[in-house]
Amino acid sequence: MSGRALVLAGHGSHYSGSSSAPVHAHADRIRSLGGWEEVRVAFWKEEPQLSRALDGLAADDVTVVPIFISSGYFVQEVIPREMGLDGRMTRQDGRTIRYTAPIGAHTALARVVVQRAREAGAGPGDALAVLGHGTPRNPDSERNVYARTADVAAIGGFAEVTTVFLDQEPNMRDVFARTAAETVVLVPLFIADGWHVGETIPEDLALDGPETRRGGRRLRYAGAAGTHPAMVDVISELAAEAAAW
Repeated sequence: MSGRALVLAGHGSHYSGSSSAPVHAHADRIRSLGGWEEVRVAFWKEEPQLSRALDGLAADDVTVVPIFISSGYFVQEVIPREMGLDGRMTRQDGRTIRYTAPIGAHTALARVVVQRAREAGAGPGDALAVLGHGTPRNPDSERNVYARTADVAAIGGFAEVTTVFLDQEPNMRDVFARTAAETVVLVPLFIADGWHVGETIPEDLALDGPETRRGGRRLRYAGAAGTHPAMVDVISELAAEAAAW
């Protein structure tokens, strides 16, 4: 065995192909850039399965990058269990397997959020709201969302930066109450433009489309951060940091 391989580990879905589409797209872009003998994808809920992700790999140095926002259950338990990993560095069948933090834990993700906001028309006088999934069942779910919001605020360029959630407080329905700017740009910190980003969030917020006007104010709805082509930079930075271990 020789060479280096990269595995992008995602959740996937039995119901929506759009869930895995960004992971495949990022893998295609990384292949086109070169630098890896092999680039694979693997999923919990789709083929190819996480448990078979390493089958047939010729590389003796493998980097696994979780394509998740949260550092919770799937990153801490499911992926390591399914792939037989025992920490951030695993020796297995003659290979070295490097297991990085999820993309949601890397500060570079904030740059992608800023790009999404600006593409949706956000300017210096506007508010930017980072929308996370969240869950009242797991406090780890919110941690990366708040951290990336702080990174976005540190980058600057907006009048206000705040955090809202789909499934916990502060709730996305209160986004106008949490901001004062006339225009608020809502950026979903999600991996895909799937069921939540494409259906439940627009329905719950009664959005009229990319731009909604309410009481003299304006809400612009951006695409999911995880679908942006610049996500390749986040993945590449995580992999480069792991190579130095």
